[in-house]
Amino acid sequence: MRLLVGLGNPGPEYERHRHNVGFMAVDEIHGRYGFGPWKRRFQGLVAEGMTGGEKCFLLKPQTFMNLSGQSVGEAIRFYKLTPADTIVLHDELDVAPARIRVKQGGGHGGHNGLRSIDDHIGKDYWRVRIGIGHPGDKDRVHGWVLGNFAKADEVWLPKLLNVMAAELPLLVKGEPEKYASRIASLTAPPKSPKVENPVKPVP
Repeated sequence: MRLLVGLGNPGPEYERHRHNVGFMAVDEIHGRYGFGPWKRRFQGLVAEGMTGGEKCFLLKPQTFMNLSGQSVGEAIRFYKLTPADTIVLHDELDVAPARIRVKQGGGHGGHNGLRSIDDHIGKDYWRVRIGIGHPGDKDRVHGWVLGNFAKADEVWLPKLLNVMAAELPLLVKGEPEKYASRIASLTAPPKSPKVENPVKPVP
């Protein structure tokens, strides 16, 4: 079994925030694989289904980001899972937009949702770090993560979430490197065609 956790803040006013991209990713998975209805449990919303031949539970903590670990801790104890069975999808400032990174363990990097999860279950869970880019100035970070995705992000965001969900069976089956590689390949911008024998300008 796997627990797939999307991080975000509850409420319609937060729906399109960059900080809520974990919720968006889990919603995409929920729709693609026909998971059951969302139910209120573990201080969050939980849905049950199958992905990649594995029984999976989706969890969206409703505690607000800073207390996400309370919800995650309750869920893994109830289902008798380990941190290594847990995959957390979250926004990442230090990854470029439209890119992801997958890793197990490590630091929280200042992410309050991860800090809370570390406190409740330790650090050995898997993280899918969804790039939202950095505003370039640390004083702008708070407004950046708690701001809506821009219109320009609609060029890449829906496609990235779709591909992440489509390739999820690789991650669930324990092939994180292949999962990350497939997403990078399928979301890469098209290469510019090579121009053979270009016409030289007349002097």
